[in-house]
Amino acid sequence: MKKFILPALTLLLLMGCTSSQESKETHLYTNSLVNETSPYLLQHAHNPVDWRAWNDETLAKAKEENKLMIISIGYSACHWCHVMEHESFEDSLVAATMNANFISVKVDREERPDVDQIYINAVQLMTGSAGWPLNVVTLPDGRPVWGGTYFKKDDWIQVLERIQKLNEETPEKLTEIAAQLEDGIKNLDLVTLNTEDVDLKNYPLKEILKTWEANFDTRFGGFKGAPKFMTPSNYEYLLRAGVQNEETSLQEHVLFTLDQMAYGGLYDAVGGGFSRYSVDEKWHIPHFEKMLYDNAQLVSLYSKAYKLTKNELYKEVIEETLVYIAEEMTTSEGAFYSSLDADSLTKNGELEEGAYYVYTEQELKDQIGVDFDIFAAYYNVNNFGKWEDGKYVLIRDNDDVSFAKEFGLNAEVLKGKKEIWRSTLKEYRSLRAKPRLDDKTLTSWNGLMLKGYVDAYTALGNPEYLKAAIKNAQFITEKQLKQDGSLYHNYKEGKSTINGYLEDYATVISGFLSLYEVTADTKWLWSAKELADYSFKKFYDQESGMFFFTSVEDPELVTRSIEYRDNVIASSNSIMANNLFVLGHHFDEENFRNTAKQMLKNILPEVSRYPSSYSNWLGLLENYRNPFYEVAIVGDDAKDKSLKFRANYLPNTMVASSAKNDSLPLLANRYIENETLIFVCQNYTCKLPVSEIEQALTLIK
Repeated sequence: MKKFILPALTLLLLMGCTSSQESKETHLYTNSLVNETSPYLLQHAHNPVDWRAWNDETLAKAKEENKLMIISIGYSACHWCHVMEHESFEDSLVAATMNANFISVKVDREERPDVDQIYINAVQLMTGSAGWPLNVVTLPDGRPVWGGTYFKKDDWIQVLERIQKLNEETPEKLTEIAAQLEDGIKNLDLVTLNTEDVDLKNYPLKEILKTWEANFDTRFGGFKGAPKFMTPSNYEYLLRAGVQNEETSLQEHVLFTLDQMAYGGLYDAVGGGFSRYSVDEKWHIPHFEKMLYDNAQLVSLYSKAYKLTKNELYKEVIEETLVYIAEEMTTSEGAFYSSLDADSLTKNGELEEGAYYVYTEQELKDQIGVDFDIFAAYYNVNNFGKWEDGKYVLIRDNDDVSFAKEFGLNAEVLKGKKEIWRSTLKEYRSLRAKPRLDDKTLTSWNGLMLKGYVDAYTALGNPEYLKAAIKNAQFITEKQLKQDGSLYHNYKEGKSTINGYLEDYATVISGFLSLYEVTADTKWLWSAKELADYSFKKFYDQESGMFFFTSVEDPELVTRSIEYRDNVIASSNSIMANNLFVLGHHFDEENFRNTAKQMLKNILPEVSRYPSSYSNWLGLLENYRNPFYEVAIVGDDAKDKSLKFRANYLPNTMVASSAKNDSLPLLANRYIENETLIFVCQNYTCKLPVSEIEQALTLIK
């Protein structure tokens, strides 16, 4: 991304040395965050900094007192957020500087992605990169003038003192900078309505894919360099492109990457589930926080890969990850929590990154016993698996078949040993202090996990997965869906809060569509359509043909942004465009289909430059480049046959199903008593119906 240079603040970036500071007792201070429910905000409720939450009262106070604001953004599982809190925000000298001259605002980026998006864009413009903790100084009206990420104590104080001096002596410079940044932010996510004719069927993808392929890491999978994020939408698209377009190298690279990610380090070999990313190129040392959204999307990805390959490793990953979700991340209401912290308490009572997940060699010898040599070879208790301070992060580097052959074990014996090892270490680990849980529920991430459970159900057929999906969907409709058809974004302790964002609507619609396909219950399909209709009313931008991230009901911040670039989560606009494509076919709704196509046309000019940022859009493009099938399954056995059909890897199909007569366009006049028929169609033109799944599959290319 192009840097936005602000010469007036260059001197502020020239930092001095750092020094240590005294730690403070936990409850020596209390600020207004004590009244919040966000775990991240509550972590700062006893800082000496006079923190305030982002709300109308805080913003009015800044304007009334004409004070600059410090807006500090993070999330509860963020390791470096904790580090900066301990080094700076728990320090009385830092607090004195902040309290004297600024209104200090703490923001949970997961609760308020709209606020986070504005200020992370600002820091991206100023420095060329951004992350969390995100620290921004703004004018009293909220327009940013300076920002960065993590700072050590002395650096942070120096920055604040220099900004305050600039504010006192030449405030017009800050106003000028704010105006420049405001323009930059408004132009950053600007989308232009593409009125040109685009031949989607023959859109040239080969060169784009070759450029992308040149960045593949052929030793450890994924893309070259470190840190390595998993970006599931990238691999989901590349897998589809590899299969549909017969690009064998793409398919092989995705499957190799999935193997390497599952081999450990990044993947928790003991408790299941994935950490957010690895700091190295071999997926070994994770940034230890576990996020719901990563695990939700990876369950979907591994489920699709399992359908294609029937690889037992993928089945293992799905099952173990969902055990972790059920045990650690699920509420009694069927909702899902947000994350587990990167840090946990050591025996010395100090927070330490990864303390819950790592082992010394002696610990492993004591726990594993006579099998230690085999265990050590399997999980690389050697230089390959060593981290730091004599600690190991378990990681594999071989498949089970090859390992068993090398050590003269049969497959069942090795499987039995692995189960014992995991059970033993899981019990041992349970004696440690667990990482802190972020126990808020986010509608958008629940939508992703709902879809993850459905995808796992279609891959493995475990009825418990469908039960979990239905229970979560009921939670969303009963707790997060308002009477006017809008969604809440946040839920905690029985209370729903914060008006929903586009990401909430997009992921829930996607989850409901998936649930409908396997239940044949049309209430989920109609709920998806109603949410889409509401999105058009409150989020749609006629000028660009895209959807704003925030509702028209929400107060505008610096700008009303449009999120369309795919990241670790696919963008809300790309998910919505895919939803509209499918809904358009279910309901023969021309506006839905035309909007999806227009949205795709709008972003295609950028795709060739940054294909990895548009992978979910490229998946939509494949629906136009290759045959796309509408499959209608009608009859008493519709639910069972839909599940069997969906057990196959079929990325270019959608399913409409009903056990009875239905007026939906794809189902109307197709019910015949005592029969269950499968209609394979393209653009509502259907081939002769068949009764067996195998027959239907032969009609799909």
